[in-house]
Amino acid sequence: MIIFIFILIAFFGMEFMAWFTHKYIMHGLLWNLHEDHHQPTGKTFQKNDLFFLIFAIPSWLNIMFGFINHNDYMIGIGFGIAAYGLVYFLVHDILIHRRKKWFDNINNRYFKAVRKAHKVHHKNQYKEKGACFGMLIFPFKYYR
Repeated sequence: MIIFIFILIAFFGMEFMAWFTHKYIMHGLLWNLHEDHHQPTGKTFQKNDLFFLIFAIPSWLNIMFGFINHNDYMIGIGFGIAAYGLVYFLVHDILIHRRKKWFDNINNRYFKAVRKAHKVHHKNQYKEKGACFGMLIFPFKYYR
């Protein structure tokens, strides 16, 4: 049971972590890796895709060391991060940026708002003056 609680805590905590990392790291110190996401090169893979490792490695380490040390907290945190990563892939790469055409006919108010908020984020192609850095949580005005 404690594993599931920590999966949820880590999953929802990752939205803040993703917002913080996106705003202050991706649009800051590591802009050179994130830039091709805002100024697409047309390549299948972007340098920005390397950010996957920033989150996948702690997830894997928590799961691995959690099982080795019989630590349910670490296991839950690792799987929570992994679950967020899966949702991030499905929402950001598939739903929003349409790397695959799996969800082209979705007519859901929340998903329309997700797309709209992300479109506002991409309106600015540069490092400064960005908006809407989160993925799953964003201002209510985008539901209109």
